[in-house]
Amino acid sequence: MIKNTTAQVLKVIPLGGLHEIGKNTCVFEYGDEIILLDAGLAFPTDGMHGVNIVLPDMTYLRENSHKIQGMIVTHGHEDHIGGIPYHLKQFEIPVIYGPRLAMALLAGKLEEAGVSHRTELRTVRPRDTVRIGKHFLVEYIRNTHSMADSFTVAIHTPVGIIIHTGDFKIDHTPVDGEHFDLQKLAEYGERGVLCLISDSTNSEIPGFTASERSVAPNLDRIIAQATGRVLLTTFASSVHRLQIVLDLAKKNNRFVGVVGRSMLNVIAHCRNLGYIKCEDSLFKPLKEIRNLAEDKVLILTTGSQGEPMAAMTRIANGEHHELKIRKGDTVIFSANPIPGNTIAVVNTIDKLMMLGANVVYGRDKGIHVSGHGCQEDQKLMINMTRPKFFLPVHGEHRMLVQHSKTAQSMGIPASNMVIIDNGDVVELTENTMRLGTKVPSGIELVDSSRSGVVKANVLKERQQLAGDGAVTVAAALNAEGKLVATPQIHLKGVVTSADRELLQQSIAQTIDTILSDRWSEFVRPSTTAESGVDVDWVGVQTQIERAIQRVLRRELQSNPMLVFLMQIPEGALFVQWEKAAVTPGSLEAPKLLGPSSTPAPAPAPVPANAVTGRRRPRTAAKVASVVS
Repeated sequence: MIKNTTAQVLKVIPLGGLHEIGKNTCVFEYGDEIILLDAGLAFPTDGMHGVNIVLPDMTYLRENSHKIQGMIVTHGHEDHIGGIPYHLKQFEIPVIYGPRLAMALLAGKLEEAGVSHRTELRTVRPRDTVRIGKHFLVEYIRNTHSMADSFTVAIHTPVGIIIHTGDFKIDHTPVDGEHFDLQKLAEYGERGVLCLISDSTNSEIPGFTASERSVAPNLDRIIAQATGRVLLTTFASSVHRLQIVLDLAKKNNRFVGVVGRSMLNVIAHCRNLGYIKCEDSLFKPLKEIRNLAEDKVLILTTGSQGEPMAAMTRIANGEHHELKIRKGDTVIFSANPIPGNTIAVVNTIDKLMMLGANVVYGRDKGIHVSGHGCQEDQKLMINMTRPKFFLPVHGEHRMLVQHSKTAQSMGIPASNMVIIDNGDVVELTENTMRLGTKVPSGIELVDSSRSGVVKANVLKERQQLAGDGAVTVAAALNAEGKLVATPQIHLKGVVTSADRELLQQSIAQTIDTILSDRWSEFVRPSTTAESGVDVDWVGVQTQIERAIQRVLRRELQSNPMLVFLMQIPEGALFVQWEKAAVTPGSLEAPKLLGPSSTPAPAPAPVPANAVTGRRRPRTAAKVASVVS
């Protein structure tokens, strides 16, 4: 045991996985040391246009990266390790400990992202103990889950022992024969557990979660009765399910074709490590599969959640270049939709049916079981560990509330537990549990190129474009602040009954009114300009934009994005006055504002046709366009 020699508290800070499903990420901090437990991702909702991946806001870790001593990985699901490659681009993690399968999958991700040099991966086995920093000692305890090689962890800290369950269910007949190490949990319960941090995903469901083996008879019956090809989709990471399907394919004299990058990747790693056992001859490439009798074929695919680019979705859309649905095909969805994916899954099933497939899906078919424990599993976990304090995690708010009620029914006082959100800080001592000062939290969005973070303003613009479209207005002004010609407007994705010519006239009149009524606010005498005056073109643009937006809202009864292109005279400076530094009537030349709103050096000439913007004032070109 690590002895408590100071009055410091242990801080438990979840950055993801609270009030949501996915992106599970937790920070343990004591003194000047931080360790991380998992770092997952989630998938975008319908309104996150162009977003591929959702990550937790890691501001707190970026600001405290010097404290990070290492990471604990509990298992290899994407919602627990998928965010690590992205985080390593922002800060280093000295060492990552985890099970063999998770580390094999993670190594490939880090290599692909080019960040493998920013950490060291070390594998652990059941009951291995690792020291991280001065204050943390971690023991890995085998548990059972929908993925092979999954662990609960006991974290020894100066204030006491913390048990983090990771994702778990209690499966007494695991497919791989690796049983939950309940004996070790009971030992910790005897020694004394300060706090249990426990998976809440199925806290609303009574009873025990069924064993993974329970799906085998139902899948066997469906495959045996199928007269044509069988296409089966499930989570690629459901290693035990994959082993069951491969065994049934052999039993029913079917060869297996594998489609989908993640499915191929997981099966390859699992076979290399011994988590999936089957003969090489069972697999056939798709080119050979085409030449086999239909009742000799079973195809494993990704896409059980209706993901847009996954194999099953592309097959349903008729977009897969190698596989097309044939009448008589049997398609099995051996997975339930994750919350938020139901519509995508249902649409995929409908399309498959319309193409002539017999689709087998639904909870009543007995072809899927959860990897998370229900109420009786959770009670057994609490009973084995007998913690002083309890912290429900990994679930939406109602799940956390129900899990806390279950814990209270097991004798843990309500005063010894808290329901928290991402970014909340739980401070633990040997005798107390309290909430500290919240840290920054939220989400970071990675776009489809996976090369950049989508900022909140960019996402808002995408949502605005999707909802109301865009209006482009181009106007040319002379040095006296007059319109050179009628402004041109273009509407994209805007639904309106308004007459375009009338709208154009209204915008032209609005611009003319702004220029005639307020032009004097934007000019002042100059000793350097050829015209004898300096013009605050940024101020002109801003006022015109605001006025046009009001017109659009009034005339279109919507709020489309405005793209305003303004042409100013050749040789004019596109500047914004530093009004605080210049008094009215002063003949001093205007100062140019740099990106941080401080006086910038004199601008260098730019080539003709260059685009100028608000943040980087430069000499205007012949046509200076400003995009709002």
